Amino acid sequence: MSLFFNNIKNVIKLNTLSQRQKSKAFTVIEIAVGMMIVSLIYMTVSPAIVASVNNAKTSTTSNVIEESITTIDDFFKKNGRFPDSLEEVFDEVPIDPWGNPYQYTNIQNAKGKGKGKFRKDKNLVPINSDYDFYSMGPDGKTASPLTAAISQDDIVRGRNGLFVGVAADY
Repeated sequence: MSLFFNNIKNVIKLNTLSQRQKSKAFTVIEIAVGMMIVSLIYMTVSPAIVASVNNAKTSTTSNVIEESITTIDDFFKKNGRFPDSLEEVFDEVPIDPWGNPYQYTNIQNAKGKGKGKFRKDKNLVPINSDYDFYSMGPDGKTASPLTAAISQDDIVRGRNGLFVGVAADY
């Protein structure tokens, strides 16, 4: 009889041991639920991170444009004219955070040579009367009118330096 009870005790021990081992493992459903939670968090947070990075790049670009305006205006004070190109002012043409060179057009020297390259507002009036200086923005594409879809993300200098910001806000 004692052998019988010993066998029952051993079976009970095995059952409780296997139950403990099972409770330490994750089921497929638990793993799937966990993955769904992580995915939802990622989908919620990642657009905010991307927007934050783009805002930082736009802010950096605006700062570079404002500093460059000062440098170009100092060139004007020294030489009595605006530079024909950025190479006259900078050892290397500045590159925006998206890897594209900043764009420059001396409007005063281009008078009478057509105004196709000048940045224009919604009424197709040039936004500057001295020079244009801008970044083509994240897409690296641009068109003269600021209202063009590819120009909306450009960071521009307007009103002869009184405005520096995203073209869509001009």
